[in-house]
Amino acid sequence: MWGNETSLIAARFAQLAHEQGAQPAMTFRGDERKSDHTLEYDFAKFWRRVERVTAHLQSTWGVQQGDRVAWLGFNHELQLVALVACARLGAVFLPLNFRLAVPELQQVVQDAQPRLLVHDTYHVNTAPALQGAHLQHTHHDSLIATASPRGLNLPSVHNDMPLLLVYTSGTTGIPKGAVHTQAALLANARASAWAHDFVPGDKVLSTLPMFHVGGLCIQTLPALLAGIEVVLHPRFDPSAWLNEMHMSRPTLSLLVPATMRAVFEHPRWAETSLACLRGIMTGSSTVPLAYLETLHARGVPVGQVYGTTETGPVSIVLRLPDAMARVGASGWPHPEAQVKLIDAQGQEVGPAETGEVCIRAANLMRGYWRADGEPNSGLQDGWFHSGDLGQRAEDGCITIVGRSKDMIISGGENIYPAEIENQLVTLPGVVECAVVGLPDERWGEVPVAVLVRSSDQVGQSLASEAVLQHLQSRIARFKLPRRVVFMVSLPKSALGKVQKPALQGQLHRTNP
Repeated sequence: MWGNETSLIAARFAQLAHEQGAQPAMTFRGDERKSDHTLEYDFAKFWRRVERVTAHLQSTWGVQQGDRVAWLGFNHELQLVALVACARLGAVFLPLNFRLAVPELQQVVQDAQPRLLVHDTYHVNTAPALQGAHLQHTHHDSLIATASPRGLNLPSVHNDMPLLLVYTSGTTGIPKGAVHTQAALLANARASAWAHDFVPGDKVLSTLPMFHVGGLCIQTLPALLAGIEVVLHPRFDPSAWLNEMHMSRPTLSLLVPATMRAVFEHPRWAETSLACLRGIMTGSSTVPLAYLETLHARGVPVGQVYGTTETGPVSIVLRLPDAMARVGASGWPHPEAQVKLIDAQGQEVGPAETGEVCIRAANLMRGYWRADGEPNSGLQDGWFHSGDLGQRAEDGCITIVGRSKDMIISGGENIYPAEIENQLVTLPGVVECAVVGLPDERWGEVPVAVLVRSSDQVGQSLASEAVLQHLQSRIARFKLPRRVVFMVSLPKSALGKVQKPALQGQLHRTNP
């Protein structure tokens, strides 16, 4: 414990301010008040900002222990400052997904009932449309622009108090809020430090949205807790990401398949040196092998972090030293995690057999918000059942092969769409793809490939026959799609994930 801080997260930042106060903490590329939009500060200034924001939250806005403070806006340095301020007050930080429509945001606000909604300039018109009992609205500048009110009275904060409330993407049904405690976030930071093997001099380039745990908790918050500088962008932009390679020379970054592709397709991709990077991490969705190989060919190992909103998310990790030798694998559980793969009867499966991934760890959520009073809702005897299917090698390395609900059973054979999708994305002219199962009288189910073609001549001339020919030498015959369908776009959630139930519905309507 450091000083009078009872929150261990706040105490850590107070310690950093004292022990390495002059060390760079944040470079933010989106400050509206700066002519070059860049704001830089060290750990001492970070802590001073935390103190000022804490005082405004308590004295100006009346935030008390247990209250929710919502954030609606693009990535911002004050978003992280406000999170730590909430930790000091025992309040709960609620990052809102700015990609949602107003009715969807209102649904989250109605469920979480925040006391204060902090917004940025870009969402100044959206914020007033969100209503809740005793809900106040303010621009984020109000948290920092004036001197701190006096008479701050910090409550006693316990490690098991909720600090972060993150809502799932809600691809089906009503979104659920995963509750993460201060202890869970610290445990996740330890898991991330193990995953990345942070060293002095590291610099993390953070560009993914911090309204979900991927952008916030895989690298960004853990890096700061480890005393590592973060270069933060308001939004991902491939040009800005490439610019950073020679501006700040980051050593680590996090990309998902969609942002990888945007970087690869940028005109400056081939000429930009990536020598500063000691590695890139990617998230939990299935990553096309071609994308991994593209970065490996440039000398940049790509590690993987498997997890979900409910798991922190750092759960299973392919660390950078293993990345090139185990391409496509998800890796091993972090030291504080237990992972088991189970069959439909709940029994653990053997090596090379497929089973549902179940996780028990200190960085799991406490449960879902407002879940009928059940403190561990969403967990079964402390285990989170992911719905993802994995296989474990003899050495313990785990590979995710798909979602249990996405698995296609055709003629008694299990087909994992990711296997087919990995091959489809290597075909020139394919921008996006998804494979789903549709009912079939003879086989029970058959795989159907849905493709989005590129706008160039290669894409527009792409035909079904060429797609099937491409696949024939790459996957088993029983896995070959029975139909190839071309669409202008794929239905997606607010987080950019393909909504396969919606896609199946579209295919049923067009060809019942």
